[in-house]
Amino acid sequence: MSYNPLSLKLPGIATGLRAAWREGYGLADLRKDAMAGLTIGILAVPLSMALAIATGVPPQHGLYTAIVAGIFIALTGGARFNVSGPTAAFVAILFPIVAQYGLGGLLIASMMAGVILVAMGIARMGRLIEFVPYPVVLGFAAGIAVVIAVLQIPDFLGLSVDDLGEHFVENLMAIFSSLPSLNPFELGIGACTLAVMLLWPRLQIPVPAPLVGLVFGAVAAYVINQWFGGAGIEVETVASRFTWEINGETGNGIPPIAPTFMAPWLLPGTDGEPLELSFDLIRALMGPAFAIAMLGAIESLLCAVVADGLAKTRTKHDPNAELIGQGIGNILAPLFGGITATAALARTATNIRSGARSPIAAVIHALVVLLAVVALADLLGLVPMSALAALLFIIAWNMSEARHFLHTLRSAPPGDVAILVICFGLTVFFDMVLAVAVGIGLAAALFIRRMALLTQTDRVDTDNHPAIGGLPAEVAAYNIDGPLFFGAAEKALTSLHLVDPKVRIIIIDMHGVPSMDGTAIVALRSLIDEMHREDIALILVGLPARIIVKLRRAGIRKTRGMLTYCRKLQHARDVALTWHRTRNDIKP
Repeated sequence: MSYNPLSLKLPGIATGLRAAWREGYGLADLRKDAMAGLTIGILAVPLSMALAIATGVPPQHGLYTAIVAGIFIALTGGARFNVSGPTAAFVAILFPIVAQYGLGGLLIASMMAGVILVAMGIARMGRLIEFVPYPVVLGFAAGIAVVIAVLQIPDFLGLSVDDLGEHFVENLMAIFSSLPSLNPFELGIGACTLAVMLLWPRLQIPVPAPLVGLVFGAVAAYVINQWFGGAGIEVETVASRFTWEINGETGNGIPPIAPTFMAPWLLPGTDGEPLELSFDLIRALMGPAFAIAMLGAIESLLCAVVADGLAKTRTKHDPNAELIGQGIGNILAPLFGGITATAALARTATNIRSGARSPIAAVIHALVVLLAVVALADLLGLVPMSALAALLFIIAWNMSEARHFLHTLRSAPPGDVAILVICFGLTVFFDMVLAVAVGIGLAAALFIRRMALLTQTDRVDTDNHPAIGGLPAEVAAYNIDGPLFFGAAEKALTSLHLVDPKVRIIIIDMHGVPSMDGTAIVALRSLIDEMHREDIALILVGLPARIIVKLRRAGIRKTRGMLTYCRKLQHARDVALTWHRTRNDIKP
């Protein structure tokens, strides 16, 4: 058998598919996957269109994302049940990219993010996502939900408003100033569509509520446009807003053509001209690409964790393989017109509840979307924009997790509440990248403060201690309990400087110190040097061997009569008594 050294270092791919295959995959499993794939495919069609429009690009690009990324991520990722495609979380990031760099810039940024995700997976960084604090995730998710909802107001009300930008306050002012142009017909269709989608699940009929709501909206818009079109009243639809041109063919709405190769760098920028691929463009897109990759990793892995709990299978997702799969999907999808993709929690949960057995269900979902594009493009063009806005209102509400948000505000510690509010505010008024960076930084500072408060240094009453009782007054003992790191080392070691002038030997019980970082080692060395200048000997007790090795490498070595290490307090007591007798013997 040949030996491949890389096999021990690089994570695998397609572990989700292989896990299902190892358990045994038969015709009955395929039937379950087919039904689940059909269900989520029907759900994914309107969602993909709506999310693409919310991002600022034509709806077919959302459909292409669900097709191409949905297939490749399912086949190469590390989660059995994740369903990937365009998601609401990216709207707040992608909308400004489209506004500044156009469709071509967005697709290039998505490919760059895919490369970053693959690198993260190869570097086995999947588990690092677990360290993103919950208030940060909840704060930016709620902030993104607010941004999405505000962007849908013009379509929902039928307002005549200029293209919205990337600044929340300016968008609100533009919407407010355009309120006199409200179209009551579009508002009526949007409100009725919203009501249908909210009330339909109560009937417990196994047809997705978004599909029913959009069909209702499309019929209503068709009737209004037919009856009142001559009077100058028109309800805007996908077909009336968007046009397409492919290989010399033109049309309205969605092109009835399967995804075909298109070089992102040849697609138009904001000026309508093809982008020029250059180092300056790549450098400008590096920040957005990194933000896309971080959010994609967080959302996909959180979705996989939730899916593991819902599915209750014996196998769990492979986070590193899932990052690689997400990266591959985001590299390939833009080559066929797809925008950024990640695992979608709502579609994944529906997939599991529909009886999915393997990633084949996600592949079938993508094929259902492909069939809709090829066969039903004209019908999809009849969907009114106000109905899609109503669908996005529901998506934004579900994403906001308003109940959890309010519960956290009421019950969480003040520090966590502050992080939640700051992340929410920064996401709404600035951008998600700044919100996550500041949120994680504040959460880290709060954690450091809390850990520093846990680390304590106390004087030990040697008279009543069972292990070191009976020591002379010239010997003192201290106990340090807690990790020693840059936030706690100075606080923990400062009290050791304030010793009784009579004390000549100090025993430091460090059984409760599980770790020390470089700052703590420097602080300890400074303490030892100062004690040596004052002719005070130190006995360090209970340190693990690995920490002693670190101290020795830092030059903190045993010095006869001045510094030593002991495993137990009894031994330290004996050493202290020996040093005390020796010191008394050599005194004049």
